[in-house]
Amino acid sequence: MVEVPQARFGAVMETLGSRRAEMVHMEVGERVRAEFVVPARALFGFRSLFLSLTGGEGVLSHTFHGYGPQAGPIPTRATGSAVAMEAGVATAYSLHRLQERVQFFIEPGTEVYVGMIVGEHVRENDLEVNVTIAKKLTNVRAAGSDENLRLIPPRRLSLEEALEFLAEDELLEVTPKGLRLRKKVLDPSQRKRLVGR
Repeated sequence: MVEVPQARFGAVMETLGSRRAEMVHMEVGERVRAEFVVPARALFGFRSLFLSLTGGEGVLSHTFHGYGPQAGPIPTRATGSAVAMEAGVATAYSLHRLQERVQFFIEPGTEVYVGMIVGEHVRENDLEVNVTIAKKLTNVRAAGSDENLRLIPPRRLSLEEALEFLAEDELLEVTPKGLRLRKKVLDPSQRKRLVGR
């Protein structure tokens, strides 16, 4: 069941339609109240998208309706993953260099391993990145070279958002200290061979 202002109902309806939802009831007033039957897998990550679509003014609740046949494919993300190609500790210098192309899930000082997903690439393909490169130190100081690096804060994924983010060749690691995303095949050369098949 969703309840949203009339002006924002179109976007919610379109998004639910792409996720294989079927409307079963609707009441129109100042706010539109509608009931849908939606596959459970289509609701992964929908809550945060719903809040964005309604500007925080929508109400969303769901209960189990029943089992049914598979509804068909549900659209997935159109972006790729940024995958660590070197093990080590992430540095602010490396993250700063890459932040135009990658929205990071990690911050400086995070320990990474080969095959770990460290962020979301802005394009549809996966991007191998080295987030462990440290700035080379010299004895010569140039004017303005010691500026503070301004990093965009990392995106923190909830369990639901992490499950929605996963592609078919990716896994989610749940640990007591947090969530980590990784490729099923960690070695980059083996991943390329599998893609070539």
